[in-house]
Amino acid sequence: MLQVNRSVPAWRLRRVLLVTAGSLVAVGSSSVVPAAHAQAAPLPLLSPSLQAPDRPGDHLTVTVRGAGADADGTYELSCHPAGGDHPDAGGACAALDRGTRWGKDAFAPVPQGSFCTMQYGGSATAHVTGTWAGRPVDARYDRGDGCEIARWDRLVPLLPDLRQEGRP
Repeated sequence: MLQVNRSVPAWRLRRVLLVTAGSLVAVGSSSVVPAAHAQAAPLPLLSPSLQAPDRPGDHLTVTVRGAGADADGTYELSCHPAGGDHPDAGGACAALDRGTRWGKDAFAPVPQGSFCTMQYGGSATAHVTGTWAGRPVDARYDRGDGCEIARWDRLVPLLPDLRQEGRP
């Protein structure tokens, strides 16, 4: 007779049973049809749209204001391959590629209710529109608190580097 330890929550027992059952199914299927596993390709870690070396439609318009005469303006950026009139198209595309993950929005706003430092990073603003990884983009940036500053800095050099000299 199976005895149940009442000090272990029921959800944990269900989880153990499901994992065990899944493992048994996997072991059983590999011994029954070994040829199918030998021919199966590994599952991609990223979505097909993120893996494709040439993603037509990766085109953004970046408008920067209040960042200084050298940085203010409207720039066009195309990626895969890098192009447009952005001052650092290759670096901007690389920064976007680093921040692009399956299931995450590289342009997501700071989540509501976040605890942010009360520092002010200046009056610079940016507006990014277009298409990235097959999805529409309409994102606004400012440097009004620590979270917004960090969000901006993650996209340097897509957005101009406004960090103070000597600081990361």
